Parts: sequence; C-alpha cells; structure tokens
Amino acid sequence: MQIDIRSIHFKTDKKLDDFIKEKVSKLPQYYDGVIASEIILKLANIEGAENKIAEIKLAIPGNDLYARKQSKSFEEATDGAVDALRRQLIKHKEKVRKV
Repeated sequence: MQIDIRSIHFKTDKKLDDFIKEKVSKLPQYYDGVIASEIILKLANIEGAENKIAEIKLAIPGNDLYARKQSKSFEEATDGAVDALRRQLIKHKEKVRKV
C-alpha cells in the first residue's frame, strides 16, 4: 500500500511520519483491497488546544473512504481517524461479502 503524507504550512518530523505510517499500515489487515492512502495534516484557524487536524483518505476498489479528526495533537487526531477508518473498512468488507 502506498502511503502519502502531506502537511499544510509546516514540516513534519520523522517521528511523526513514522507514527502515522505505522498506524495506517495496519489498516489493510481489515480489508485486503486497500490500494493507497493519503494523509493530510493541518492546523485549524481556531484558538485553543484542539487545533490539529488529520484527514485520511483510503483508496479502495470502487470508492474511497475518508475520515477527519481534530484534536490537541497530530498523534491523537491520527489515532481517531485510523479508528474511524478501521470501522468503515470492516463495514465495507461485510457489505462486499453479502453481495
């Protein structure tokens, strides 16, 4: 699976990149058809601690799955988005099996 990480208006460090790649690379175990993933990290224009946004788009045959989470750290936002995508992949796999 191809993993593409983009950060908007800032540079990520290797530790964050490795964390995201480790989390996202576990998603194909829930559904074999994952082709690629695109992760976009950005800062929200709001005051306060919860201004980090992680958006993850997974390319699978037929359509794409998408999750967006906002949190106080990119790691936490990534965890939430990956968890949401895990649930979507399981639901998609069940739907494909019924057809």
